[in-house]
Amino acid sequence: MSLLGKEGNKVRLDIDGQSYEADIVMAENGACSILHDSHSYNAELIRSEGGKNYQVNTLFSSYSVDIIDSQAKYLRMRKSSEEKQGDKVVSPMPGKVVKIPVSEGDLLSAGDIVVVLEAMKMENSVTTDYAGTVKQILAHPGDNVATDAVLVEIV
Repeated sequence: MSLLGKEGNKVRLDIDGQSYEADIVMAENGACSILHDSHSYNAELIRSEGGKNYQVNTLFSSYSVDIIDSQAKYLRMRKSSEEKQGDKVVSPMPGKVVKIPVSEGDLLSAGDIVVVLEAMKMENSVTTDYAGTVKQILAHPGDNVATDAVLVEIV
C-alpha cells in the first residue's frame, strides 16, 4: 500500500496497483471512520512500539500494515545517487522546483538545503551531504524535474 496523496481527510491510496480514494477521520483513541464509495467502515488502529507497524482491526478482519517512510526511502535513494554523481546534488524524486535558497558562489555545509521540491502536494527539502561552494544551479523555480535530475553542482 502506498499513499498517493492527502488533502484534509481525503486520502488517495494505491493498494496492489489499484487506486482508491477514501475520506478518513481519526479519533484520539485509535478508532477511525472510513468513507469509501458511499460505504462507511469503522476500524481500530493499534500502533506497534516502534511506530512502523499497525494492527488494523475491522468488524470481520484483522490486518498488519507496515509503514514505509517515503522520505527516508527517497533519502536513501538520493544518497546512493549522490555517491554516483560526485559533486552534483540530484533530485531524489520527480517533482516541481518550488524554491532554491542558494545562489552560485554560496558556501555550503553538509545538511544545508539547496532546493525545495513539491511532490504529491508535499514540500521536500533536498540537502547536500557535503560542504563546498555552489558552482552552478541547473534548476529554476517552476521547473518539473525527474528523479536523478542534476539540480546543483558543488565544488
